Amino acid sequence: MNELIPTINEIAKFGLQPDLATTAINRLLERDLINIYSLYFHIDYEFDDTDFPDFDKSQLPDIKQNLKSNFPDFGLYKIAADIDDIDNLNDNAIVDAIDDLTDIILDLLEIRWRIENNSLNDGLWYFELIFPSHTQQHILNLLNYLKQRND
Repeated sequence: MNELIPTINEIAKFGLQPDLATTAINRLLERDLINIYSLYFHIDYEFDDTDFPDFDKSQLPDIKQNLKSNFPDFGLYKIAADIDDIDNLNDNAIVDAIDDLTDIILDLLEIRWRIENNSLNDGLWYFELIFPSHTQQHILNLLNYLKQRND
C-alpha cells in the first residue's frame, strides 16, 4: 500500500489547487482513478477499535470550484437509473462529473487524513468501508464519462 498516499495526492491535487496547467489532464485523471480502483483490491489491515477523532472537511478549500477551473468542460451526463431493467429504455438519471470527482476527492482525503492522523489501519478500514458503498460508483461513472467523451 506504499502507493496509496501518492495516488490519493495525485487525484486530490485537482480539487485542492485551482488552475493547474497540465497537459492531457483528462488522461492523467483517468490513469489515477484506475490506480486507486486497483489499490482497493490490495487492502490488508487489522481492525483498530481506538476511538479516533472525526475528519473535519470544513477546513478544506472549495474543491468544487477548483475542479471547475481544472476541468471547465466537465458537466452533466446521463446514466441508466436501473441497469438491470433491460426493458426500460427511458429511465435515466442526470449526474454531474464535477460532483462525482468532488465526492471521490473528499473520500480519498478522509482516507489520507485517517492514515496520517489516526492510524494506517484506521485509514485502510475506512477505504474498505467507503469504496464499495460510495467511491467505487463515482469512479465507474466518471471513467465511463471520460471514455464516452473520448469516442
